[in-house]
Amino acid sequence: MNGAPPSITLSQAQSPCFVGLDVGGTNIKLGLVDNLGRTIARQTIATQQQDGPQAAVERMAAAVRQIVQQAGGSLDKIPGVGLATPGTMDIPAGKLLQPHNLPAWWGFPIREKLSAACGRPVVFANDANAAAFGESWVGSGQGFLSIVFLTLGTGVGGGIIIGDLSVDGQHSHGGECGHVILDYHDTARLCPCGQRGHLEAYASAQAVVQRTQEGLEAGRPSSLRHRLASGEGLTPLIVAEEAERNDELALEIVLETARYLGIGVVTLMHTVDPGAVILGGAMTFGGPSSPLGQRFLERVRQEVRRRAFPVLAERTSVVFAALGSDAGYIGAAGIARAAHHAAPGGSAA
Repeated sequence: MNGAPPSITLSQAQSPCFVGLDVGGTNIKLGLVDNLGRTIARQTIATQQQDGPQAAVERMAAAVRQIVQQAGGSLDKIPGVGLATPGTMDIPAGKLLQPHNLPAWWGFPIREKLSAACGRPVVFANDANAAAFGESWVGSGQGFLSIVFLTLGTGVGGGIIIGDLSVDGQHSHGGECGHVILDYHDTARLCPCGQRGHLEAYASAQAVVQRTQEGLEAGRPSSLRHRLASGEGLTPLIVAEEAERNDELALEIVLETARYLGIGVVTLMHTVDPGAVILGGAMTFGGPSSPLGQRFLERVRQEVRRRAFPVLAERTSVVFAALGSDAGYIGAAGIARAAHHAAPGGSAA
């Protein structure tokens, strides 16, 4: 993944411009984005979630003002701010519910509070859905009417975009693609959400570590044993590194992960019929720049060809994401842009 396109200056931007914020458990990324999705300025601040949500809102508002002013703009010319957060939420109410990595923020009306602190309208979104919107708008999803986005990391996040609509659902839980069911048996792998058989239980970073550990405990020979004996912890990164060296167990784990992912992708294809399925996040095994990443992607595609309706297998693109970790703030800004253009009196997109 290549990250956002090179920044442009405010004088080069097409108005109106929007600010997007992507809140994580450790850091908050924000950016000023023009009407074409180009980044004018970006910044990262610490979340400091232990200080509580109101303190974070004040720091976010200060960062928004700073990033706009440093670019040479005026906040009163920004028609909207997009805010993306993780965890469970009530999007219509603008409230966080019980985000697991922000325990001090439960039940907080974050949209209203940030809008008051910034003095601008704020549009609220799930972080994975915002990243999906970014990829759809100016990333690997450009040119497709609809996309499914999967972010592979500690868990498996997801988002579904149809036109300019993020599929948030009736209860703000739309696009939870990591929780499609791969195995209905009572003995299926346990997902971190507490249910069994979900895609996340098989294709997340945690699942890669667990399945690798099980292979080692079963006595499988592997160069990973030397890495662990030297004091390294077992991570998807060292699994990938040994897979690149053709370690049999490590390579099997990577390709098995791709197979599980492909099964989940087919379920989503048969549900949504997207133009593209886009794979992003920290665990793409090197992505397009790596032979292992290319092999991983081809194994996903192979499973799609094996299991999907032929017309979908032939016509649906399965590709890596393009925006990297910038997708969240770009997508949040894009969702604010879409809301602005759709509002009565909003300019045409």
